Amino acid sequence: MQYALIVDLSQRVASTPKRTEKVAAIAGVLHATPPALAPTVVGMLVGEPRQGRMGVGWATLRDVRVAPAAEPTVTVERVDEVLTSLAGLGGEGSQRERERVLSELMAELTADEQFHLVRLFGGEMRQGANDGVVADAVAKAAGVPSAVLRRAAMLLGDLGAAAQRALAGESLDVGLTPGVGVQPMLAGTAATVADALALTGPASVEWKLDGARVQVHRHGGNVRVLTRSLRDITAAVPEIVTAVSVISASEFVLDGEALGLDEDGAPLKFQDSMSGGSALRPFFFDVLHLGGTSLIDEPLHVRKAALADALPASLRLPTLDTADADAAEVFSREALAAGHEGVMVKALDSPYQAGRRGATWRKVKPVHTLDLVVLAAEWGHGRRTGWLSNLHLGARGEDGTFVMVGKTFKGLTDELLRWQTVELQARALGAPEDGYIQHVRPELVVEIALDGVQRSRRYPGGVALRFARVRRYRPDKQASDADTIERVQSML
Repeated sequence: MQYALIVDLSQRVASTPKRTEKVAAIAGVLHATPPALAPTVVGMLVGEPRQGRMGVGWATLRDVRVAPAAEPTVTVERVDEVLTSLAGLGGEGSQRERERVLSELMAELTADEQFHLVRLFGGEMRQGANDGVVADAVAKAAGVPSAVLRRAAMLLGDLGAAAQRALAGESLDVGLTPGVGVQPMLAGTAATVADALALTGPASVEWKLDGARVQVHRHGGNVRVLTRSLRDITAAVPEIVTAVSVISASEFVLDGEALGLDEDGAPLKFQDSMSGGSALRPFFFDVLHLGGTSLIDEPLHVRKAALADALPASLRLPTLDTADADAAEVFSREALAAGHEGVMVKALDSPYQAGRRGATWRKVKPVHTLDLVVLAAEWGHGRRTGWLSNLHLGARGEDGTFVMVGKTFKGLTDELLRWQTVELQARALGAPEDGYIQHVRPELVVEIALDGVQRSRRYPGGVALRFARVRRYRPDKQASDADTIERVQSML
């Protein structure tokens, strides 16, 4: 199968904003894809090679500069072989060997193919083909219901593996298996606990920790600890493996959060928990499999009862089952007072919708806002082609300067994209940097909602925004009215 087919497909998908056209284009290529090659092709389409991390960063890509080939000759199989080779390199001299192997491949690729491969390594596909679009395309190509394909992908923990089964005509009736990572269920948002309860009905209200999502499996005496992205971190967190050793069940799959605690038992900030300087303590809020029985389709109240029977209280999150908004609000304030982010509100009758952002789970946490100045914006890709999208944001420094504290493209409606493109172009400073970053006069003030800030070496102010999104522009404010860098730093 020619690699040029994937490159051409990527360009076609990026050029159309219509989801149906994206799905149809991808399905056409997948229909002609040999099933054994499906995991490789799917990985290329979603921008996540099946090999995972390969030690090829921007520095390596920058140093590998070779003239492109005139005509496309390279196959997908050839690219996959090279990626596998790169993933297997390690130890002394591996970086030099990595550059050599990558240079050889680059010399065989056309300019378009080189550009695609660079974006694949950098996780910057920007073509509007996320997992959901590709999953629908796989279902269309294989002639199976999309819901069936998605469920198989979630329970296998691998869209590529599900695609291979579907395209080969094999059964997609797969169950949850201890030892095989399953994509975690995600939550929507609600402004208040009362709003969340109005959506969920009787619910489990749980402390929301500022930690790392972990999925812990025990099977055949072996314990695996996986991240939210299903990366295996077992070797790096022996304290979590030790913590679950008190559980008597021979098989289980647990879902929870892990975070560090200080000497007084107070939670550390996310960045400090993840720095490796403190032991992580797990707190579980769900059980998906226990003692040979899959619980994924059982309602939450059944799973909670099983969790309470199997785990000591020290390994479980504090929770409150209620339909009373006042009681839930008191519980939420207790979570905040204990130093946590807020609460999760989950319908007691909800099944575990693996890989879905279900309407039956809602997160509620305080929203912080800052008034910041737009310093630059990046020209968009995919459905945002032709619009200035990703904003570079700055806080007010001393002597009229501005200090960059982060970027965001979230929260922008089509109307707002059109408006800001006109306004920012009117304030443009020279030609775009690297062809896509348009610096502008620091005049427009935008109100940004964020979950908080964290220490950062990336920006000169030493801080970076967490989960920033645009709420609105503030034409009533001048740049001199923007929040100061000291105000942003104080949020640490």
